[in-house]
Amino acid sequence: MAARPMPKGLKPATELGPILVFFSAYYFGGLFVATGAIMITTIIALGVSYYYTRTLPTMPLVTAVVVIVFGGLTLYLKDEAFIKMKPTIIYSIFAFILFAGLLLGKSYVKLLFDNFWNLDDAGWKKLTVRLALFFLLMAIANEAVWRNVSTEIWVNIKVFGFTAATFLFFIAQVPLITRHSARKKPNPDT
Repeated sequence: MAARPMPKGLKPATELGPILVFFSAYYFGGLFVATGAIMITTIIALGVSYYYTRTLPTMPLVTAVVVIVFGGLTLYLKDEAFIKMKPTIIYSIFAFILFAGLLLGKSYVKLLFDNFWNLDDAGWKKLTVRLALFFLLMAIANEAVWRNVSTEIWVNIKVFGFTAATFLFFIAQVPLITRHSARKKPNPDT
């Protein structure tokens, strides 16, 4: 079967839906209910994405595996530390992959965002370094937060603080993206 066009608004829903369900479930049923809810909605989001694109995107797939493993440990062992470590693990994996790519001379950020931005090689490299450092800082921030505050505060920071930080990070990259936009050469045949 061929890929289908994804309805407008569905992609952001598959990306943000699980975290919003997690937040809602936490306030209605607690952390263990929220853990089960994010596991289920993450699988549903991957299924919806696959239904339309006929591929499983790398970042959501890695996230899903970590959610299932650490969510499963949380529920099985009745220990909320595992779900609280999940963001640290995910951010660390992404940072490692991006830094490893740079060592291999590749920008995995380019592979992910090449459809959105047309940057020169220096721009892709700088964006990759910045994103890898951002993920590393987010991993450290999650560790500091979950180990030092209540579960309720951690949930709020995870849902709102980390989401806002990610949004602000990408907004802060606009000057870099603008400065390193690769200009397409005009076609002399037109």
